[in-house]
Amino acid sequence: MQTNHPTALKRKRLAASITAAVFATGLSATTHAQDWLEEVTVTATKRAENVQDVPLAISAFTGDFTKDNNLDDVKDLINVTPGVTGNSKDSFLDAVSVRGIRTQDFGVGGDPSAAFFKNDFYEGRNGAAVTSLYDMERSEVLRGPQGFLFGRSSIGGAISVHTAKADLNGGNSGYIDVDIGQRGHGVLEGAVNLAMTDNFAMRVAGYHSEEDGYVKNHFGGDDQIAHNKSAVRWSTAYQSGNLGIDTTVEYETREQSGSVYRAVTEGDTWERLQASNGPITLRGDERDADIDLASGEADNADILSLGLKLTYDLGFAEFTSNTGYKDHDYYYSEDYDGTPANLNNYSQDQTGDYFQQEFRLTSTGSEALSWYAGVSYYQETIDAKFLFRASEDEMCKYYYYEYYDATIGGCSDYYTDFEPSANGNLDETSRAIGEYEGWAAYVDLSYEFSAALDASLGVRYSDDKKTFTQNVPEPDSYLGAYWAYGFYTDGDVKGSESWQDTTVRALVRWRPFDTVMFFASYTQGYKPGGFGTFNMDFDDDFEWGSEIDPNVQSLNIFDPETVDSWELGYKDTILDGKANVTLTAFWYDYKDLQVVIADGGASSVQNAGEVDGKGLEGTITASLNENWDLYLAAGYLDTEANKLEDICGLDDPLGCEGRSLFWSPEFAGSAVLNAHYPVAGGQVVGNLAVTWESERGGGWEDLDETKIDAYQEWTLRAGYRSDDNWSVIGYVENLTNQNTYDGMNNNGGIAPAHFFGPSRPRTIGVSFGYEWE
Repeated sequence: MQTNHPTALKRKRLAASITAAVFATGLSATTHAQDWLEEVTVTATKRAENVQDVPLAISAFTGDFTKDNNLDDVKDLINVTPGVTGNSKDSFLDAVSVRGIRTQDFGVGGDPSAAFFKNDFYEGRNGAAVTSLYDMERSEVLRGPQGFLFGRSSIGGAISVHTAKADLNGGNSGYIDVDIGQRGHGVLEGAVNLAMTDNFAMRVAGYHSEEDGYVKNHFGGDDQIAHNKSAVRWSTAYQSGNLGIDTTVEYETREQSGSVYRAVTEGDTWERLQASNGPITLRGDERDADIDLASGEADNADILSLGLKLTYDLGFAEFTSNTGYKDHDYYYSEDYDGTPANLNNYSQDQTGDYFQQEFRLTSTGSEALSWYAGVSYYQETIDAKFLFRASEDEMCKYYYYEYYDATIGGCSDYYTDFEPSANGNLDETSRAIGEYEGWAAYVDLSYEFSAALDASLGVRYSDDKKTFTQNVPEPDSYLGAYWAYGFYTDGDVKGSESWQDTTVRALVRWRPFDTVMFFASYTQGYKPGGFGTFNMDFDDDFEWGSEIDPNVQSLNIFDPETVDSWELGYKDTILDGKANVTLTAFWYDYKDLQVVIADGGASSVQNAGEVDGKGLEGTITASLNENWDLYLAAGYLDTEANKLEDICGLDDPLGCEGRSLFWSPEFAGSAVLNAHYPVAGGQVVGNLAVTWESERGGGWEDLDETKIDAYQEWTLRAGYRSDDNWSVIGYVENLTNQNTYDGMNNNGGIAPAHFFGPSRPRTIGVSFGYEWE
């Protein structure tokens, strides 16, 4: 609802202002003093609303928060949002979990479960969705299914960021920030706003970030998890009468390390590998790597984005047209086995483009009935080439041991007429081309029964169509097509599928007192089906390693997944306006999970399992006095997965029934103590912050050796902000040099279990900033 209520008016000092910088986050900014009195307006509900009046589990972050906390790209928002876990150091999204719901497939035939948006434009998939955060206006992170509000792929949640717009009233203003730290860390960011006329303004923003790697590779070569990124954005704003036009042109180039793995050197899988291919020894400690990188290492992208937003006030409603286009080139390479042996190296060479168009009408005025309705269309093309590389001799040694329980020195000891390939590797390649399009129509009606009570009902219809082409050449190796894929094709194999679904969202918002709001909601989530990138659907007569007959075998097709989600929420301002409380309880029923299943060679994607989840998320922000502020946040998640026969990896599949989603911690939280003391000519500022998670990992098999221990990570910041618009802030991130991992995989066959993404070590740095008007 757009109507101003007494609650909203009384909240705008603390309840909406402290949250401006740290609402539902784990790391507080060393915020400017005025940020604590700033009202945060979000547009997640298609209307501009105070974040504290939005009946959703939403976290909001200002642009100052992004700069002050060195948030590098959109995935860094995951680290500071309760209920969102499972980050990774690369540009893949399959580790991102929102309340336990995450993407299982890393191919290009499906869609991510957590959707990323920039300026209301869908950011896409692996290689294109992860872009840098610079010159930001705000970021919004929504937990729970957001398909009704955002559309495609947001079955788990949505991360929506908004860049700073060209400001007609901003004059000729701007800023520049420099950040220098250990390991060659350097960031240069700046923007300038130019008000050209009373009706037209433009803004140019630029960003560069680089840092040397912090993971020593004992096999040799450069240290891993390094980056070098540059970006530039040009935006314009035009306003004349009822018409508004905003444009954005943005280009970013990224050069990073691929994900870094470290094999787990215990357990049955490792012992079998040692017996067949050993001895294999990993050098270094838990933050080091010992990987051969037989296919190199890269996580490089070039991304061009264009946006055009038109608004027109019709009197009874506002018309909005949002048009976007994105083109990207992406190359990725990693050593998946995490050992110095050439067992499993992976690379992906990808290009793609994406077009989106949305038209929306939003009612205006203060009537009891308000509404919005819209239609949207998207079209995407994705073209990706894949390579699985392993030493021929290592493959022969492992599989000879598996079948004959004996060891050999290499392929020549097994094949009497063996002829090695030119590079001694088994290189298995494929090409996948996806052509996707879809449209949706939605309407939402809200009615204010009284100043204290309103309700909303929304319906969305979605229609998605995918055409997928797969080409798997026969390997140029004596070993044939038995290993990674288990088949090959004579040219292209092509198929098309369509899926339709109607989802609803209903919510009630009640304000029994001036400072209190309760809300209840029911939301249906839907993610369309797709195609497995690395497998086919075989019949019982298929001969392993032979050529596919497209008249008999078909592409690996999987169905949509759905979720029914309920929320109960409470928001309040207490202690005479000195503290703000939010509390959200949720539970959901998640069905037909799109999961990766080991099926001989490369994995297939199938619908398997269902999950019942429930949890609690809460925050408290308090002004202790005029100099100190306190923030606490915590989340609890309880999940139970069933019908796991195809994916659990145990001889007795019933041993997996009732297991929790191992990739999500049961408890996670954060706390921050923020200080700001006025001194002559400015203020001394600082904070001490901590984030923590409970134990997770182990896989469906619940292996002790692949558990990730509970951890805490501390950050300390202190500095000075001048009244003359300059600042200097020193910081120590990961104060205690705590090490943890982004995630784990139990794997199987020749690929041992491993951990991936060791955390960044203690980092000391200093930032300088200057603003002008």
